[in-house]
Amino acid sequence: MVEQATAPTEERIWQLLEEVSDPEVPVLSILDLGIVRAVRVEADGQVHVTITPTYSGCPAMNTIATEIRLRLLAEGHTKLQIHNQLSPAWTTAWMSEAGKQKLEAYGIAPPKDATGHVLNLFGQEEAIKCPHCGSNHTKLISQFGSTACKAHHQCLDCLEPFDYFKCH
Repeated sequence: MVEQATAPTEERIWQLLEEVSDPEVPVLSILDLGIVRAVRVEADGQVHVTITPTYSGCPAMNTIATEIRLRLLAEGHTKLQIHNQLSPAWTTAWMSEAGKQKLEAYGIAPPKDATGHVLNLFGQEEAIKCPHCGSNHTKLISQFGSTACKAHHQCLDCLEPFDYFKCH
């Protein structure tokens, strides 16, 4: 059993959470993804971490909760609770700019700002920039990519397929 060396602080817990990766997109931390809603440390050392899934049926949330627990336990923080919060619903606006850049470098098109693009009024999709060559000459292949939070696209210039992290 790991002995707790020092009393936890909110700042230190946030630092430790930065080290927890998203199991579906391992280049992103759970902080990059924006799913950690709150950290609270009580006077007795009890740590509370509140997380919100990217969508209510996200199968990765149990793994994420386990990884948070393991990371905090490894630091000796044995009194902890992880809370799931469904409301307000997660949005891609909560993702960090660094996270969006990491997605693109990894080959996944980051979410665009949810602007209600005029093409949507006519049942057309706004062009998604290819993370491989930067072209906007792309097409939607499937609304569902490797995970439910991604759509599958193809670049019509470099011909490479890629996932797009959908806006919510």
